[in-house]
Amino acid sequence: MRVAVFGLGEAGSLIAKELAASGAEVHGYDPADVATPEGVRRHRHPTAAIEEVELTLAITAGADARQAMDQAWEDVTPGSLYADLATASPTLEAELAAKARERGIEFADVALMAPVPGRGLQTPALASGSGAERLATLLNPLGAMITVIGEAAGAASGRKLLRSVVTKGLAALLVEASEAADAHGDGEWVRDHLSGFLTSLDLAMIDRLASSMSRHANRRLDEMEAVATFLTDLGVEPHMARATAERLRPFADI
Repeated sequence: MRVAVFGLGEAGSLIAKELAASGAEVHGYDPADVATPEGVRRHRHPTAAIEEVELTLAITAGADARQAMDQAWEDVTPGSLYADLATASPTLEAELAAKARERGIEFADVALMAPVPGRGLQTPALASGSGAERLATLLNPLGAMITVIGEAAGAASGRKLLRSVVTKGLAALLVEASEAADAHGDGEWVRDHLSGFLTSLDLAMIDRLASSMSRHANRRLDEMEAVATFLTDLGVEPHMARATAERLRPFADI
């Protein structure tokens, strides 16, 4: 199998290296000054990397997803498969799929659902789009863990972004809480307490937390405004505390 990999950063280099080790002929392109993975033939121009490939994997930042496809578009082989692994919006993924369809190319919207370091090709992923089944057929026998969820491009990226509302927001909340706790001299206690709370979460608790938001909005709004004042006094900017207060405000009887 001849594969082109656009993007040889942290994730792309690991996946490209493992594909090469599995026996695939891997051609890579990245304009940045990054190392060339073992077993990968590096090209100075994207058109050379994509020549007569069966599969193209675009492993770039979401902001670069459109450019990654455009950079060698006239040289993409009709009938091949283009898989976008960027974390981009479902709208953009649908646009890329439509462009691929016009050229007779199958398209897969791929959402990597865990960090690639330490997992490489075995990183759990969701895939949707006209080429999702073909992508899984090509890569799963090599060790990939791709789950196909449908033919609509954007479905996979949508699920990942919906999850990111919590996972990325949670990271910001934990950073803010830890900074304030350390400033107050309670860092160890707060982190230990939060660890116990987070490990106790289940679906019932998630539903209970969400459903009680409007019922207790007034009390919670007062509490979060007190939190924001407290963090400010500690010298910690309360970005997340203020955001939570603003999210509660429409539910409160003001």
